[in-house]
Amino acid sequence: MTVRLGRWLNSLDSLEKRIARAPAVRRYGRLTRATGLVLEATGLQLPLGATCLIERHDSGVVQEVESEVVGFNGQRLFLMPLEEVDGIVPGARVYARVSPEGQSASKQLPLGPALLGRVLDGAAKPLDGLPAPDTGYRAPLITAPFNPLQRTPIEQVLDVGVRTINGLLTVGRGQRMGLFAGSGVGKSVLLGMMARYTQADVIVVGLIGERGREVKDFIENILGPEGRAVRW
Repeated sequence: MTVRLGRWLNSLDSLEKRIARAPAVRRYGRLTRATGLVLEATGLQLPLGATCLIERHDSGVVQEVESEVVGFNGQRLFLMPLEEVDGIVPGARVYARVSPEGQSASKQLPLGPALLGRVLDGAAKPLDGLPAPDTGYRAPLITAPFNPLQRTPIEQVLDVGVRTINGLLTVGRGQRMGLFAGSGVGKSVLLGMMARYTQADVIVVGLIGERGREVKDFIENILGPEGRAVRW
């Protein structure tokens, strides 16, 4: 009980600090046009890459659709929605997402130990039926490019937990490698084995372009509870 109370008080303190840094006035514009997948808005001056929130009404409940500024023409902003746009109406309010310092913010995702063992979509929203992870820290997707001359040379072996790969196709720590094969020959199974047994602090698996059925099968059958377990 004492531990839970301490965590709750820490979360409350963190929330209080974030509220104190939040701007008192929330700027917004209006949605003026929708052409295909691109939306147009006026009333805001935002840089390319900034994120906005568009009001959407769903069964009487006001929700917000996240979008990204991909272009502009004069006073008009071109927005690319990152979620479903059903329920968005002409003239809907478009809010600028701002950082705690009051500046226009680009797309950010949460980072922290609370993500370990979780199943999330591309926007870091939970798919496993659990509450959204409260990490207390968010980082932008777009960062300054890394100087390739400052990269550490690959000098250590990475144990992937598969003897044939360790012995015949040894992988170095920090190395990029590709796994190419036809369909149905076991790429996902091998990937699951490496995810479970690789000697690393954190394993991140991104199922890009996989069908929903294949995602469920990989998580439940190939990766399994052992592959998602958090070990301290």
